Amino acid sequence: QVQLVESGGGVVRPGGSLTLSCEFFGTRFSEHGMTWYRQYSTSRPMVARISAAGNPSYADAVKGRFTLSRDNAKSTTYLQMDNLKPEDSGLYFCNVRLTETDYWGQGTQIIVSS
Repeated sequence: QVQLVESGGGVVRPGGSLTLSCEFFGTRFSEHGMTWYRQYSTSRPMVARISAAGNPSYADAVKGRFTLSRDNAKSTTYLQMDNLKPEDSGLYFCNVRLTETDYWGQGTQIIVSS
């Protein structure tokens, strides 16, 4: 059984920062790549992903502003979001795919507004 729990969302002004966390409850966290997605009305595109080896990759829209890291001792990934823009607002989800099964957290909401 796998469970993902996101936290860290909130309201921030444009240009501000937030850090989202995703805690993984299950086994062998260090062996899994982890991904963050953002929910739109009809799609859920990838925001950032980190491999089991700790190598991150980013959507073009967030490159240079977001940093994804992982702490295997805490079974947690951290999405540091800097220079936030109003268009970053939305519901962010953490995901892990294990043996072709996707597991999702409940999501955490970000509002970027002046």
